[in-house]
Amino acid sequence: MRHSSRIKPISYLKANAAEVLAHLCEQREPLVITQNGEAKAVLQDIASFEETQETLALLKILAIGNQDVSAGKVKPAADVVARLRAKRAPA
Repeated sequence: MRHSSRIKPISYLKANAAEVLAHLCEQREPLVITQNGEAKAVLQDIASFEETQETLALLKILAIGNQDVSAGKVKPAADVVARLRAKRAPA
């Protein structure tokens, strides 16, 4: 995704905050905010932010799982299922 067309100076954001927020919600495209000609922040709608956070959380879980596999911290699925069934069985 190219962000070059979605770059605005902070002065534009200050002068057009309501319009910027409406556009963010409609288009769901992030906006790069510059200060003194340098990119300083990225503004995005809340739905996109939440989706990004959920994606990052899933990627973190996947990375942790891969680390566990690499470290040999795994058990055969059959053993885990048997242990769970044993816990559920009436005494």
